Amino acid sequence: MPIHLEPISRRWFIGSSVAAASAGWLALESASCAEQPAADPHTIALLSDTHIFRDRAVKHRGVDMYSHLAQVGEEVRSHAKRPSHVLVNGDCAFLEGGAEDYQQFLSLIKPYTEAGFPVHLALGNHDNRERFWEGAMPFRSTVKGLDSRQVSIIVAERANWFVLDSLERTNYTPGTLGADQLRWLGESLDAHGDRPAIVMAHHNPVSGAGVSMGLSDTEQLFEVIMPRRQVKAYVFGHTHHWQARERDGLHLINLPPTAYPFNSTDPSGWVEVNLEPDGASFTLHALDKAHPANGQRHDLKWRAA
Repeated sequence: MPIHLEPISRRWFIGSSVAAASAGWLALESASCAEQPAADPHTIALLSDTHIFRDRAVKHRGVDMYSHLAQVGEEVRSHAKRPSHVLVNGDCAFLEGGAEDYQQFLSLIKPYTEAGFPVHLALGNHDNRERFWEGAMPFRSTVKGLDSRQVSIIVAERANWFVLDSLERTNYTPGTLGADQLRWLGESLDAHGDRPAIVMAHHNPVSGAGVSMGLSDTEQLFEVIMPRRQVKAYVFGHTHHWQARERDGLHLINLPPTAYPFNSTDPSGWVEVNLEPDGASFTLHALDKAHPANGQRHDLKWRAA
């Protein structure tokens, strides 16, 4: 069962087809990680909906997606409180998850791995699982009996993160987890009940008429996580909207896009998570520092076990 992805090896950068195809792709030096400051074990960086296209000059909704992700990379790497992990919650690619899209995406992820950050990638509805695995093999993360899904468990000192795969098919808006993945999630939560758990997937929880836009098996997911009181939050993207709310004590965290918002008044950016013994803070780092939501912090208290 994968726990986390260590910084990618020099050998992969030298030998990968992606490296050969990407201009300026440099190999990692083993000494680069040793020179980095110590990470804060309780700090996590969350990104979502990066939507990187093969042509870095292409803009969508007036947004330069490439420059947005590059800016986030600079901010995360230079942040005063160095994150212990970086999680990207799906829609890594722009529309249909093309091989060249992932080449561009990986060129922007490379500085994280060079700097020694463990990076974890989830998949969204604009990703293509097979092309992603082919082009980004070191980031592939599966478990026994669930080798058709990109899933992982990340163990932090104050919480376990369960990263799920809600990609149903490429360029199709709804998502699904499926019975096998939900069964694995329940079993894994039961096996890792020693600390709070945070569950993360790309698609937003929905009910009734909203199913066509979000997670089609939302209620089945809640049947798994609601009675397991160690689960404290469900984190998702997909809607390109920054929000925190609750459902019967379970925190629902909607990550902002790194790329473009659907509503022009919403922010783009990344979220800093600081884990506490009895809760966590989720802080928005908007790319537009003049945005009124920049620096907005949600201080969450965990529901009782």
